[in-house]
Amino acid sequence: MAYNLKQTLNKEERLSPGHRMCAGCGATIAVRNVLRGLHDGDEAVITCATSCLEVSSFMYPYTAWKDSFIHDAFENAGATCSGVETAYRALKKKGKVKNTHKFIAFGGDGGTYDIGFQSLSGAMERNHDMVYVCYDNEAYMNTGIQRSSATPMYADTTTTPVGTDSEGKTQNRKDLAQVIAAHNIPYVAQTTFVKNFKDIHVKSEKAIYTPGAAFLNVLAPCPRGWRYEMSDILEICQLAVDTCFWPLFEVIDGEWILNYEPKKKLPIEDFLRPQGRFKHLFKPGKEHLIADIQTEVDRRWDELLKRAK
Repeated sequence: MAYNLKQTLNKEERLSPGHRMCAGCGATIAVRNVLRGLHDGDEAVITCATSCLEVSSFMYPYTAWKDSFIHDAFENAGATCSGVETAYRALKKKGKVKNTHKFIAFGGDGGTYDIGFQSLSGAMERNHDMVYVCYDNEAYMNTGIQRSSATPMYADTTTTPVGTDSEGKTQNRKDLAQVIAAHNIPYVAQTTFVKNFKDIHVKSEKAIYTPGAAFLNVLAPCPRGWRYEMSDILEICQLAVDTCFWPLFEVIDGEWILNYEPKKKLPIEDFLRPQGRFKHLFKPGKEHLIADIQTEVDRRWDELLKRAK
């Protein structure tokens, strides 16, 4: 079905206003737009790892979710979602469930890249008919902005402080989309909030309605952890894409597809400069640190171009 922006934006909101997430939070923008991929009349079962998203949208007995919602521990969102999906198939086969349900798990990068990776990997390997969505804000924001394996090199977090003896996190970020693609599942995509949101809308619908396992990695900036003006979130996301820090691509049945190639690839400092977590990199004598990040971004971008060809 052809994409229609107006129809997509006019769909009923499945995450109610009144939750307690921060103003300008990338997680709620991710959730609202992923759930717009659901067709009218279809119901969803949402599982959610412990995270900012969970603790701020579900305060028993109150919930901001209009679909069925299950709060999981950090480590088992993938397992819970796959178990519920299996139960649904059994009940459907017996004729005890009539409606169409889709199964979507949400987790931050801490609950996805790190603590919850084992259950995510298991669910993907078993090819359950579900979507796992990582809203990637590149640190453990809920518990105080600690580094995760999604945190970029040289970023300042509360566990990688910068100072005379430290330049921030010394390791490169994990490429989780590549890791999940290696599970040979039907659909993997990387996206964020750019232009008219078409990229995340189209990929969300594909992920939800592709039979079998699907994975979406959504760059979801955090104004507190990244330290930028909250109104600048869309500009930050566009810079992430135009510097090739966060390429937009899909892997469909093993085929790598590049969705966007900047006409002019911007230098990585354009993405880093607006963020307080990188301000130490712009002091005199730190130019080599930015060069290190640029080298890694270029390496990963060249690797993606080779795969997509």
